[in-house]
Amino acid sequence: MTPGTDRARPLYGALAGLLTGAVAVGVGQLVASLGAQNSSPLVAVGDASIGLAPAPVKNFAISEFGSHDKTVLLIGIGVVLAICAAVIGILGTRRLAYGLAGLGVFAAIGLAAAGTRPGANAGYYAPTLVAAAAGALTLILLLRAIPGSQAPPRHEQPAWAARAADQDRRRFLVTSVAAAGTAVVAGLAGRVLAERGAVTQARAALRLPHPVQMLDDSLPAGADFHIPGLSPFVTSNASFYRVDTALILPQVAPDSWTLRIHGMVEREIEVNFGELLRRPLIETFVTLTCVSDPVEGPYVGNARWLGASLASLIREARPRAGADQILSTSTDGFTCGTPVQTVLDGRDALLAVAMNGLPLPVEHGFPARMVVPGLYGYVSATKWVTDIKLTTFAAETAYWAQRGWAPQAVIKTEGRIDVPVSGATKRAGRIPVAGVAWAQHRGIDAVHVRVDHGPWNQATLAAVPGIDTWRQWRWYWNATPGTHLIEARATDGTGHTQTSFAAPPEPNGASGYPSIQVTIT
Repeated sequence: MTPGTDRARPLYGALAGLLTGAVAVGVGQLVASLGAQNSSPLVAVGDASIGLAPAPVKNFAISEFGSHDKTVLLIGIGVVLAICAAVIGILGTRRLAYGLAGLGVFAAIGLAAAGTRPGANAGYYAPTLVAAAAGALTLILLLRAIPGSQAPPRHEQPAWAARAADQDRRRFLVTSVAAAGTAVVAGLAGRVLAERGAVTQARAALRLPHPVQMLDDSLPAGADFHIPGLSPFVTSNASFYRVDTALILPQVAPDSWTLRIHGMVEREIEVNFGELLRRPLIETFVTLTCVSDPVEGPYVGNARWLGASLASLIREARPRAGADQILSTSTDGFTCGTPVQTVLDGRDALLAVAMNGLPLPVEHGFPARMVVPGLYGYVSATKWVTDIKLTTFAAETAYWAQRGWAPQAVIKTEGRIDVPVSGATKRAGRIPVAGVAWAQHRGIDAVHVRVDHGPWNQATLAAVPGIDTWRQWRWYWNATPGTHLIEARATDGTGHTQTSFAAPPEPNGASGYPSIQVTIT
């Protein structure tokens, strides 16, 4: 081995490790696409990371990255894997056993994560095992192909080194190209197979039945002020916020979906998707709000939902005395605890199948999800729901309640200012100040606005079809030059006015007056 080759050996090792990691990830994804997507090693480790992350870390990710938190997590996992893979390759140049031991550690982590997946069986371990075997083979071939790995014959060291240098480099290059090609082909094939197995076609082919309780195609007159920059009364499916724990969107085919209702009930029920669609369906507007939404935050939206009465299903199961919690579980294992009495009190609590006139988007729970007006989403709006257990809050604790959030959380009376945008510069004169306010299942009765801590001015409210939606408001301000603070407050149908006390989202929703600062010239 020449001195130059010796110095370059760690670099060759790092590249070998990176290619080994790429092959393992690609092969693991390919094998997972042939079975359960939840068994993908990358997805399993990512979801396990979400489950094990401390609550402050989760809250930070949601507040800082919002709907992009899953992408950030995947990028982070990729960076960590790349660094560890490079280290494994470097260790392997010292002794092959070190590199293989490092691979073994990652295989053990993948197997442990696979075992935590909902519905995990023996087949869930196959992607990790095959990926580890492919990675080990790749690492061995690449390490043996590193220039200078073969000792020269004693009687012709100088000549051997000169002849072998070019051959070694070509051998390593060819082996590296083959490994990279394997990683790319396996990864792309896994993606294609996963997409073929997705529910896109089933969703497109779904024909929704007519509801027994149907909304008029037109909104009430004056429901939308149509002020530029003001949130429209109906949030489009594409614009609706998404906050959940699913790293990869669950692909649940309607013909394989069932909902089981059990626990503290007199009669256990199981409903398939066809039976669900044959039930009397209700169409209604409901505004959903995420508990992680800060004051002036984006995690609130209003949509037109279609679904079967959740209360009707629960009553058919005949809950036993003492059951106070509906513990719903998503196909990805997420759990949500909803008060039984809230669902049964007469509000339009739905097992929804459609959103804004279309089958539920996959990212919003296709084929079925819960929608319960008046409660924050983490205690009411389980997506991809497949299991409902009647139990008690004392006996079982749902996912977010285990992490410090309130077990029960009624949506607070809140609002935000959409127009003008905070930090904007406007000309002096009469300008609109407008926004939305919400207090689901209580309704909004008034909104007041003030400038620079002056007197409160009553805003004009838009019409609404019911008390379960947000409500637009507007107030015209005769703006004068200077920098001004504008605040708003809402009053709900019970007479309660939102508090000025500023509180963070945890543990049961943010509070405080929404405010903006604008400059008038």
